[in-house]
Amino acid sequence: MEAAAEPGNLAGIRHIILVLSGKGGVGKSTISTELALALRHAGKKVGILDVDLCGPSIPRMFGAQGRAVHQCDRGWAPVFLDREQSISLMSVGFLLEKPDEAVVWRGPKKNALIKQFVSDVAWGELDYLVVDTPPGTSDEHMATIEALRPHQPLGALVVTTPQAVSVGDVRRELTFCRKTGLRVMGVVENMSGFTCPHCTECTSVFSRGGGEELARLAGVPFLGSVPLDPELMRSLEEGHDFIREFPGSPTFAALTSIARKILDATPTCLP
Repeated sequence: MEAAAEPGNLAGIRHIILVLSGKGGVGKSTISTELALALRHAGKKVGILDVDLCGPSIPRMFGAQGRAVHQCDRGWAPVFLDREQSISLMSVGFLLEKPDEAVVWRGPKKNALIKQFVSDVAWGELDYLVVDTPPGTSDEHMATIEALRPHQPLGALVVTTPQAVSVGDVRRELTFCRKTGLRVMGVVENMSGFTCPHCTECTSVFSRGGGEELARLAGVPFLGSVPLDPELMRSLEEGHDFIREFPGSPTFAALTSIARKILDATPTCLP
């Protein structure tokens, strides 16, 4: 029955994008969230699958904590954020009795839940499914890729920060993508300087250019640099839509440019 459910629940999804990083704390969930919002504002219908089972932050970033996942005739109904169902979410955070409950599971149980997320969530029709993954190249990544592999097109967005230690970890992530046959859509450099809330000038807090150089050496597209922005951080903490509320921010311009490049790169992959 499970094998039959998989194509049924994912057949309406046109594009699947995994957001990856070899290092924690680089803002992978931030990029997943803002990419989904930017795609929604471009008129696309988007789902987010949060497979960071030990650190599920997607419900908070969308202001959806405490929402419940319900059963339907095709499995689990995701959490819809609006009446039009333009953004839908699935996360282990919706399945925990308390928001601060720790997920202390061994690998096989984590892998089984990931497979269930892939086969049993009734997404309906989506233009994009964004998959927010945990850091590294663990069993959870392999379980996610193997479960999603039959459902093409499948691509990866790799997130780094400018520092050399982050770039080194992401270089290993690119090697992981190559070994698993996962197409890299591009590299995003997050936290690329600090945008002053008063004059909007961007100052390089860390080093800069590491993500662009990494993409050049790896022969993959560089999608852009996203500066730190206090308003973006506040929006994520409060579950607000930064893309709608701060169109004058340089960070808005960076995020919408990345989304546009994703849109431009995917039409050739239409079934």
